Amino acid sequence: MSVDLILWRHADAREAPEEALDHDRPLTAKGERQAAKMSRWLNQHLPDGARVLVSPTLRTIQTAQALERRKRVMEELGPDQTVEALLHAARWPDAKEPVVVVGHQPTLGLTAAYLLAGVMQPWPVRKGALWWIKRRERDGQVEVLLHASLTSEHV
Repeated sequence: MSVDLILWRHADAREAPEEALDHDRPLTAKGERQAAKMSRWLNQHLPDGARVLVSPTLRTIQTAQALERRKRVMEELGPDQTVEALLHAARWPDAKEPVVVVGHQPTLGLTAAYLLAGVMQPWPVRKGALWWIKRRERDGQVEVLLHASLTSEHV
């Protein structure tokens, strides 16, 4: 059995004016296009039972809205949260269904580095891009592998 974790960084967002909160930054027109393109690809490749977990910021919620699936907004996925909080929210590696996490840097890159290389390094994840990570058992050995790494320009 394999366990799938899809780390999807929010699409391009407007810069926050000085008086505005970072949580309230909306997507730009470019970000809306990025989210729509990646959502089309995900809808073609994700099974119906996939869970979608979303950071509570406006830009992540707007990114996930393009997916047109049920979503759960979770404080544990907000900016400046930890790899441990993300993995706990996703129930990694015990989830029974694929999990899509719509979140932020540097947590997404740190999570990818930890799962794939066993180190805490701030790997870059571009805005609107995703990393699809699989955990599977083969010949009695557990493997964690990169299934896909995509930007919206390449879907």
